[in-house]
Amino acid sequence: MSSPVAAPSKLETAFTRQVGIELPLVCGAMYPCSNPELVAAVSDAGGIGIVQPISLTYVHGHEFREGLRLTRRLTSKPIGMNALIEQSSRAYHERMAQWIDIALEEGIRFFITSLGNPRWVAERVHAVNGVVYHDVTERKWAAKGLEGGVDGLIAVNNRAGGHAGAKSAQALYDELVDLGVPLICAGGIGTEADFLAALNIGYAGVQMGTRFIATEECRASEVYKAAIVNASENDIVLSERVTGVPVAVIRTPYIERTGLKAGSIARWMLRGRRTKYLMRTIYALKSLWQLKRSSLDETGERDYWQAGKSVSGINSVESAQTIVRRFAEAVRGG
Repeated sequence: MSSPVAAPSKLETAFTRQVGIELPLVCGAMYPCSNPELVAAVSDAGGIGIVQPISLTYVHGHEFREGLRLTRRLTSKPIGMNALIEQSSRAYHERMAQWIDIALEEGIRFFITSLGNPRWVAERVHAVNGVVYHDVTERKWAAKGLEGGVDGLIAVNNRAGGHAGAKSAQALYDELVDLGVPLICAGGIGTEADFLAALNIGYAGVQMGTRFIATEECRASEVYKAAIVNASENDIVLSERVTGVPVAVIRTPYIERTGLKAGSIARWMLRGRRTKYLMRTIYALKSLWQLKRSSLDETGERDYWQAGKSVSGINSVESAQTIVRRFAEAVRGG
């Protein structure tokens, strides 16, 4: 991105007003890297941290309600929750619905939905005057999200970690801007210049993930953090072997050995109307275990690490609060 200087007024946007925060910056929900200490640190510094329920419970070992309460004890500022709502098993849907209800009971009023029809989430959240944003990579998904009643969109571009989009930040903004809701730029934000550039495009805020993995508060392994610090954007590749669809990861010896493409049987099953959900479930179970194991392993032998192209601007492990405050000063100083 180019880096024109943002006006000081850009510290307050439609997004910050909706959510009640000081700085238009989201610490994106990350499986398996979203732990309570990281979520709280970003919120406490003036942005907003997002709870990832499976990370909170399965990876970091908290009972869900108690994990939320721990996070709230660490900050009095707003926090959010990510709801993965893709059509899946009935048991998973019921668990996600239960988590959303508990989050609402515990005072969470900002939700980010992903992968499915957000209508049922929006109805529950709007009933208590909450706000729902939806992850999208192109206009057709944005339109479906808006039909489901969401209040804004997380625009995931081609520099994001995890499930990246196919379009640049500028192209995606141009495609979505006429929809009339706040847009959050997700992907490729690692420096203050990137942040300012996104705001000057017209985005109401940014979402960062990779930058917050390489922080003191994140419980990811030190070797994972070092890999982010040492990587260039050319080290980020798309692998189908995590979930069956392309996921941005760091090129490591493990990735080199296993290759980037899903197997022929998996590709065939993913194309089938009846078999794709089974294959996605198989991938999900495998990736939950594999990503949890690799992210916490300090030996570096299980080097299966998600990251986006923002690695090019990440040169050290820092405090999350330091990062947020530095980004805020960049906007104020503009």
